[in-house]
Amino acid sequence: MLPGVYHARKKDGTEYFRSSITHKNKHISLGSFPTEGEAYCAYTFAGQLLHNRTLVLEDYGRYTVPFSFAKWVTLINFRDNGMYIKTPIYLKKNFFHYYFDPDDFLTFDIDDLFYYSRHSISRRGGHLFVADYGMQVNILSRYGIRNYAVAGRDFRFINGDNKDFRYANIEIINRFYGVFCIQKNNSLIYEARIHGNGDWIIGRYKTETEAAIAYNKAASVLITKGYHKEYPANYIEELSASEYHEIYKNVTISSRIMNLTPRQEHR
Repeated sequence: MLPGVYHARKKDGTEYFRSSITHKNKHISLGSFPTEGEAYCAYTFAGQLLHNRTLVLEDYGRYTVPFSFAKWVTLINFRDNGMYIKTPIYLKKNFFHYYFDPDDFLTFDIDDLFYYSRHSISRRGGHLFVADYGMQVNILSRYGIRNYAVAGRDFRFINGDNKDFRYANIEIINRFYGVFCIQKNNSLIYEARIHGNGDWIIGRYKTETEAAIAYNKAASVLITKGYHKEYPANYIEELSASEYHEIYKNVTISSRIMNLTPRQEHR
Protein backbone atom coordinates (compact mmCIF):
# COMPACT_ATOMS: atom_id res chain seq x y z
CA MET A 1 0.00 0.00 0.00
CA LEU A 2 1.28 3.46 -0.92
CA PRO A 3 2.32 5.86 1.90
CA GLY A 4 -0.55 7.66 3.58
CA VAL A 5 -3.14 5.30 2.08
CA TYR A 6 -5.36 2.81 3.91
CA HIS A 7 -7.60 0.20 2.39
CA ALA A 8 -11.20 0.02 3.60
CA ARG A 9 -14.60 -1.43 2.72
CA LYS A 10 -18.12 -0.10 3.11
CA LYS A 11 -20.82 -2.18 4.80
CA ASP A 12 -21.98 -3.37 1.38
CA GLY A 13 -18.47 -4.62 0.60
CA THR A 14 -17.52 -1.78 -1.74
CA GLU A 15 -13.79 -1.12 -1.69
CA TYR A 16 -12.40 2.38 -1.10
CA PHE A 17 -9.23 4.05 0.17
CA ARG A 18 -8.67 6.49 3.00
CA SER A 19 -5.87 9.01 3.00
CA SER A 20 -4.22 10.77 5.94
CA ILE A 21 -1.03 12.57 6.83
CA THR A 22 0.85 13.23 10.07
CA HIS A 23 2.42 16.64 10.56
CA LYS A 24 3.93 17.99 13.80
CA ASN A 25 2.54 14.94 15.64
CA LYS A 26 -0.98 15.72 14.37
CA HIS A 27 -2.76 12.96 12.43
CA ILE A 28 -4.95 14.58 9.77
CA SER A 29 -7.58 12.75 7.73
CA LEU A 30 -7.70 13.86 4.09
CA GLY A 31 -10.82 11.98 3.06
CA SER A 32 -11.96 8.88 1.20
CA PHE A 33 -11.22 8.05 -2.43
CA PRO A 34 -12.30 5.41 -4.95
CA THR A 35 -8.75 4.43 -5.94
CA GLU A 36 -5.41 3.99 -4.23
CA GLY A 37 -3.81 6.40 -6.67
CA GLU A 38 -6.24 9.22 -5.86
CA ALA A 39 -5.74 8.69 -2.14
CA TYR A 40 -1.97 8.82 -2.59
CA CYS A 41 -2.31 11.98 -4.69
CA ALA A 42 -4.13 13.62 -1.78
CA TYR A 43 -1.35 12.54 0.59
CA THR A 44 1.45 13.92 -1.59
CA PHE A 45 -0.39 17.16 -2.34
CA ALA A 46 -1.08 17.71 1.38
CA GLY A 47 2.61 17.18 2.11
CA GLN A 48 3.56 19.82 -0.45
CA LEU A 49 1.01 22.24 0.97
CA LEU A 50 2.24 21.80 4.53
CA HIS A 51 5.85 22.52 3.58
CA ASN A 52 5.61 25.00 0.71
CA ARG A 53 4.73 28.46 2.00
CA THR A 54 4.48 29.86 -1.51
CA LEU A 55 1.11 28.11 -1.83
CA VAL A 56 -1.60 30.39 -0.44
CA LEU A 57 -5.37 30.28 0.02
CA GLU A 58 -6.05 32.03 -3.29
CA ASP A 59 -4.12 29.34 -5.23
CA TYR A 60 -6.84 26.72 -4.77
CA GLY A 61 -8.44 27.26 -8.16
CA ARG A 62 -5.10 27.21 -9.97
CA TYR A 63 -4.45 23.53 -9.30
CA THR A 64 -6.34 20.28 -9.58
CA VAL A 65 -6.58 19.73 -5.84
CA PRO A 66 -7.58 16.21 -4.72
CA PHE A 67 -9.43 17.40 -1.61
CA SER A 68 -11.97 20.06 -0.68
CA PHE A 69 -11.31 23.77 -0.30
CA ALA A 70 -12.23 23.46 3.39
CA LYS A 71 -9.38 20.96 3.88
CA TRP A 72 -7.07 23.28 1.90
CA VAL A 73 -7.81 26.07 4.40
CA THR A 74 -7.28 23.88 7.46
CA LEU A 75 -3.90 22.68 6.17
CA ILE A 76 -2.63 26.16 5.29
CA ASN A 77 -3.78 27.53 8.64
CA PHE A 78 -1.99 24.67 10.42
CA ARG A 79 1.16 25.35 8.39
CA ASP A 80 1.13 29.11 8.96
CA ASN A 81 -0.27 29.39 12.48
CA GLY A 82 0.61 26.07 14.11
CA MET A 83 -2.99 25.31 15.12
CA TYR A 84 -5.04 22.58 13.47
CA ILE A 85 -8.73 23.52 13.24
CA LYS A 86 -11.25 21.18 11.59
CA THR A 87 -13.43 23.95 10.17
CA PRO A 88 -12.19 26.21 7.32
CA ILE A 89 -10.72 28.94 9.52
CA TYR A 90 -7.62 31.00 8.90
CA LEU A 91 -6.26 32.88 11.90
CA LYS A 92 -5.29 36.54 11.85
CA LYS A 93 -4.19 38.80 14.70
CA ASN A 94 -7.18 39.17 17.09
CA PHE A 95 -9.66 37.89 14.48
CA PHE A 96 -10.13 35.09 11.97
CA HIS A 97 -11.70 34.38 8.60
CA TYR A 98 -14.19 31.55 8.07
CA TYR A 99 -13.97 30.54 4.40
CA PHE A 100 -16.53 29.24 1.91
CA ASP A 101 -14.45 29.99 -1.20
CA PRO A 102 -11.14 31.81 -1.74
CA ASP A 103 -12.96 35.13 -2.21
CA ASP A 104 -15.91 34.39 0.06
CA PHE A 105 -15.36 34.49 3.80
CA LEU A 106 -16.78 35.81 7.08
CA THR A 107 -14.79 37.70 9.70
CA PHE A 108 -15.12 37.00 13.44
CA ASP A 109 -13.48 38.13 16.66
CA ILE A 110 -10.93 35.73 18.09
CA ASP A 111 -13.30 35.29 21.08
CA ASP A 112 -15.57 33.25 18.76
CA LEU A 113 -12.82 30.83 17.73
CA PHE A 114 -13.76 28.11 20.21
CA TYR A 115 -17.37 28.12 18.97
CA TYR A 116 -16.72 28.13 15.22
CA SER A 117 -13.88 25.65 15.43
CA ARG A 118 -16.58 23.19 16.57
CA HIS A 119 -19.57 24.40 14.53
CA SER A 120 -19.65 24.43 10.74
CA ILE A 121 -21.56 27.29 9.13
CA SER A 122 -24.09 26.60 6.39
CA ARG A 123 -26.01 29.05 4.21
CA ARG A 124 -29.65 28.86 3.19
CA GLY A 125 -31.69 31.61 1.59
CA GLY A 126 -29.11 34.23 2.45
CA HIS A 127 -29.09 33.24 6.13
CA LEU A 128 -26.19 31.72 8.06
CA PHE A 129 -26.78 28.76 10.35
CA VAL A 130 -24.94 26.31 12.56
CA ALA A 131 -26.21 22.98 13.85
CA ASP A 132 -26.42 23.30 17.62
CA TYR A 133 -28.03 20.70 19.87
CA GLY A 134 -29.86 19.22 16.89
CA MET A 135 -31.31 22.56 15.75
CA GLN A 136 -30.45 24.98 12.96
CA VAL A 137 -29.45 28.18 14.76
CA ASN A 138 -29.05 31.50 12.95
CA ILE A 139 -25.62 32.89 13.86
CA LEU A 140 -27.16 36.37 14.30
CA SER A 141 -28.75 35.12 17.52
CA ARG A 142 -25.27 35.13 19.09
CA TYR A 143 -25.43 38.92 18.87
CA GLY A 144 -28.92 39.24 20.32
CA ILE A 145 -30.43 39.77 16.86
CA ARG A 146 -33.88 38.26 16.39
CA ASN A 147 -34.61 35.84 13.54
CA TYR A 148 -36.91 38.24 11.70
CA ALA A 149 -34.70 41.31 12.25
CA VAL A 150 -33.98 43.40 9.16
CA ALA A 151 -30.47 44.69 8.46
CA GLY A 152 -30.43 48.47 8.38
CA ARG A 153 -33.61 48.72 10.42
CA ASP A 154 -33.06 46.52 13.47
CA PHE A 155 -29.28 46.21 13.28
CA ARG A 156 -26.46 47.40 11.07
CA PHE A 157 -22.88 46.63 10.15
CA ILE A 158 -21.02 49.79 11.09
CA ASN A 159 -18.34 49.55 8.41
CA GLY A 160 -20.87 48.52 5.75
CA ASP A 161 -19.44 45.00 5.39
CA ASN A 162 -22.23 42.50 6.06
CA LYS A 163 -19.70 39.67 6.30
CA ASP A 164 -17.81 41.28 9.17
CA PHE A 165 -19.26 39.76 12.34
CA ARG A 166 -16.82 41.27 14.79
CA TYR A 167 -18.73 42.55 17.81
CA ALA A 168 -17.52 46.13 17.41
CA ASN A 169 -18.94 46.16 13.88
CA ILE A 170 -22.51 45.20 14.81
CA GLU A 171 -24.89 47.79 16.21
CA ILE A 172 -28.25 46.67 17.55
CA ILE A 173 -30.85 49.32 16.74
CA ASN A 174 -34.04 47.58 17.86
CA ARG A 175 -33.53 45.01 20.63
CA PHE A 176 -37.13 44.05 21.33
CA TYR A 177 -40.08 42.55 19.49
CA GLY A 178 -42.41 45.17 18.06
CA VAL A 179 -40.20 48.10 19.10
CA PHE A 180 -38.79 50.57 16.60
CA CYS A 181 -36.49 53.50 17.26
CA ILE A 182 -37.51 56.59 15.29
CA GLN A 183 -36.27 60.15 15.21
CA LYS A 184 -38.70 62.99 15.79
CA ASN A 185 -37.88 66.67 16.35
CA ASN A 186 -34.18 65.87 16.74
CA SER A 187 -34.79 63.34 19.49
CA LEU A 188 -35.24 59.58 19.62
CA ILE A 189 -38.51 57.96 20.61
CA TYR A 190 -39.59 54.34 20.63
CA GLU A 191 -42.69 53.22 18.80
CA ALA A 192 -44.35 49.92 19.69
CA ARG A 193 -46.35 48.08 17.03
CA ILE A 194 -48.19 44.79 16.96
CA HIS A 195 -49.88 42.74 14.27
CA GLY A 196 -53.59 42.05 14.54
CA ASN A 197 -55.39 42.42 11.24
CA GLY A 198 -52.60 44.58 9.92
CA ASP A 199 -49.98 46.47 11.89
CA TRP A 200 -51.35 48.52 14.78
CA ILE A 201 -49.46 51.23 16.63
CA ILE A 202 -49.54 50.55 20.36
CA GLY A 203 -47.99 53.90 21.30
CA ARG A 204 -44.84 55.96 21.44
CA TYR A 205 -42.58 55.98 24.47
CA LYS A 206 -39.50 57.72 25.83
CA THR A 207 -37.57 54.50 26.43
CA GLU A 208 -37.28 51.20 24.61
CA THR A 209 -38.00 49.41 27.89
CA GLU A 210 -41.41 51.08 28.17
CA ALA A 211 -42.13 50.29 24.52
CA ALA A 212 -41.14 46.65 24.99
CA ILE A 213 -43.41 46.29 28.02
CA ALA A 214 -46.22 48.07 26.18
CA TYR A 215 -45.87 45.46 23.43
CA ASN A 216 -46.18 42.68 26.02
CA LYS A 217 -49.27 44.34 27.48
CA ALA A 218 -50.89 44.77 24.07
CA ALA A 219 -50.14 41.13 23.22
CA SER A 220 -51.85 39.99 26.43
CA VAL A 221 -54.91 42.13 25.64
CA LEU A 222 -55.19 40.77 22.11
CA ILE A 223 -54.83 37.16 23.23
CA THR A 224 -57.50 37.73 25.89
CA LYS A 225 -59.80 39.15 23.19
CA GLY A 226 -59.41 36.08 21.02
CA TYR A 227 -56.52 37.00 18.76
CA HIS A 228 -54.82 33.67 19.13
CA LYS A 229 -51.49 34.56 17.61
CA GLU A 230 -48.12 33.50 18.92
CA TYR A 231 -46.90 36.87 20.11
CA PRO A 232 -43.30 36.48 21.33
CA ALA A 233 -42.65 38.01 24.74
CA ASN A 234 -40.04 40.65 25.42
CA TYR A 235 -37.72 39.82 28.32
CA ILE A 236 -36.12 42.79 30.06
CA GLU A 237 -33.33 41.23 32.08
CA GLU A 238 -32.21 44.45 33.77
CA LEU A 239 -35.55 44.90 35.59
CA SER A 240 -36.61 43.15 38.76
CA ALA A 241 -40.06 41.54 38.82
CA SER A 242 -41.49 44.39 40.89
CA GLU A 243 -40.01 47.04 38.57
CA TYR A 244 -41.41 45.25 35.54
CA HIS A 245 -44.90 44.96 37.02
CA GLU A 246 -44.93 48.61 38.03
CA ILE A 247 -44.20 49.73 34.47
CA TYR A 248 -46.63 47.15 33.06
CA LYS A 249 -49.41 48.47 35.30
CA ASN A 250 -48.86 52.12 34.38
CA VAL A 251 -47.83 51.99 30.72
CA THR A 252 -50.62 53.12 28.39
CA ILE A 253 -51.49 51.38 25.14
CA SER A 254 -53.73 52.37 22.26
CA SER A 255 -57.40 52.72 23.18
CA ARG A 256 -58.14 51.13 19.82
CA ILE A 257 -56.61 47.91 21.11
CA MET A 258 -58.03 48.22 24.62
CA ASN A 259 -61.57 48.78 23.28
CA LEU A 260 -61.64 45.95 20.76
CA THR A 261 -64.66 43.73 21.18
CA PRO A 262 -63.63 40.13 21.88
CA ARG A 263 -62.91 38.29 18.60
CA GLN A 264 -63.91 41.42 16.66
CA GLU A 265 -62.37 41.80 13.21
CA HIS A 266 -60.38 44.98 12.80
CA ARG A 267 -61.85 47.47 10.32
